[in-house]
Amino acid sequence: MMNAAVKYRIISEIINSEDDELLLKIKSLLKIEDEADWWDAIDEDEKAEIEEGLSNADKGLVKPHAEVMAKYKKWL
Repeated sequence: MMNAAVKYRIISEIINSEDDELLLKIKSLLKIEDEADWWDAIDEDEKAEIEEGLSNADKGLVKPHAEVMAKYKKWL
């Protein structure tokens, strides 16, 4: 069994490595999966609505939270 010093040395080498090929090999060896980005999981209509909302917010076309909650209170 490897001692803690060897493990820490391996970790240090990984952290300080800029060798993408090596890091990809380690990732594969450890069977580390990429996390899915939620943006890729939503459909184009949802993306368009989010982008429209962000654009409106950038333009100042927003309503206060309390106003929205009062309007939709009966459905919540």
